[in-house]
Amino acid sequence: MPKSRTRRKQAYTPPPPPSAETAPKVRRWIAPFMVTMFLIGLVYLVVWYLSQGNLPIMDALGPWNVAVGFGFILVGFVASTQWR
Repeated sequence: MPKSRTRRKQAYTPPPPPSAETAPKVRRWIAPFMVTMFLIGLVYLVVWYLSQGNLPIMDALGPWNVAVGFGFILVGFVASTQWR
């Protein structure tokens, strides 16, 4: 039976040099914005619970105050996905 040909290993080729990609823009405002939104939402909810909704603006919103507070917190979480 004839012997099959053996394959030669290809010579090592180094990886191509890194291209001159531009670095992603540094958004330094994301982290302070995120923390600020968390704190505004938390403070809003605490004030609403402690005042029992007797403040003029909070009285008009009624149970929607919870949605406003959690809306601020949600904006903080959305901003956190952009933080690097």
